[in-house]
Amino acid sequence: MQTLTTSQSNRRKKAGGLDMISWTTVRYRTIALIIIGIVILATFVASLVFPDKAKAAWNAITSRIATRASKIGTSTLSQAHFVYLDGTVKVRKSNSNNWITANYDTALEKGDVVQTTTEGMAKIVFTDGTNYTVKQDSLIVVEENSTNKEQQTNVAVQVSTGTVDLTTATFTEGSRSEVRVAGASARLAPESSASVKSDPAKDQHEILLKKGSADVVRGGEIVKLADFEKVAFKTADPAKKMERAKAILPPVLVSPSNMSPIFMGGNTGSVQFSWTAVQRGRQYHLRLSKSPYFTQLLLDQKLENTNLAVTGLAPGAYYWEVQAVDENGKESAESEKNRFTIVPKTASKTTLALALTDFVQHGKMVEVVGKTEAGARVMVNGQEVPVVRPDGSFNYYTPALPAGENVITVTAQDSKGGVNTKQHTVIIQ
Repeated sequence: MQTLTTSQSNRRKKAGGLDMISWTTVRYRTIALIIIGIVILATFVASLVFPDKAKAAWNAITSRIATRASKIGTSTLSQAHFVYLDGTVKVRKSNSNNWITANYDTALEKGDVVQTTTEGMAKIVFTDGTNYTVKQDSLIVVEENSTNKEQQTNVAVQVSTGTVDLTTATFTEGSRSEVRVAGASARLAPESSASVKSDPAKDQHEILLKKGSADVVRGGEIVKLADFEKVAFKTADPAKKMERAKAILPPVLVSPSNMSPIFMGGNTGSVQFSWTAVQRGRQYHLRLSKSPYFTQLLLDQKLENTNLAVTGLAPGAYYWEVQAVDENGKESAESEKNRFTIVPKTASKTTLALALTDFVQHGKMVEVVGKTEAGARVMVNGQEVPVVRPDGSFNYYTPALPAGENVITVTAQDSKGGVNTKQHTVIIQ
């Protein structure tokens, strides 16, 4: 194994195995500038034909433009966008009483309402980079989503019912990212993540901080949360303080490790799942899915031990996670989601050439340079290298890697069943 280090501080971005949907946002400022250009051109032409009338009209127009530009410069409305949709997801625009079916072209603005059904799930990215995963049977309201002339953002979402996971990005100093539920408001610091649950029927509301820091305000009460701390409260007794508690920790996944390939002949082999034990953990809830959002489960099982062998899995990519369950039946937050790929392997013992000639770091990304035999396919951490040249040489850029130790697994495979795998350890600081 080779070990490399870097001290650059590019921020991490995860693709999660999905094809990301890109969009172009046209701001009101841009529209205003286009209109101004058209008006200037029209006024110039008119001034040549009717100089006196054009002068009077120009004075009136510039006065209105100045007023409008002043308002635009103070605060620019922004849009949020769906980057993942599954099942039925509905949107009610702020200026309408009708529900529409959400799609990737549906832009969300202040006052819009998003609702998921029993089979529905959505992921939304806001202007400040904060992303919300709206789980099944949930309803949220976009209460704030704007950017001012200093590029400070203000994002606030009301969770009316259901469960929502959110993660904040690195945003400009002076920006705000809040999630609100049943009269309480949690202001999250940059690079923080939380889970919010609201059940109005049972009058049960909870804010769990998974990472980072957050201030939860309810009435005159302020509670500061750290990693895996939570507050719970009821609206029936607004004078009662929020109950603060340490949440049960999720397990750490051991095997299969994230982005690892598993070579299997047919569907006869087994995949060995294992994870760490957790204090207060009486059971463990294992989920397996083809989706990174676990909308369709292949396995949903509670166990008293910390390992399980699963057979019958077909070739392809999979995701798995585990929750710990305490003595009262309360479940922890979900563990990190590991992705692994089952690669078909024939009985042939053909040896395939694979040489890794260089690992070049670009910030937190690593360029893998190598060569295999002509016609072979190559995968890096479960992702197929898009171009392998006729002579077998290839270059591949990994996504941004997290700080700490990262194992990069490179696998070459040909049509005759020849397979060769090599691993390198990269340390990102």
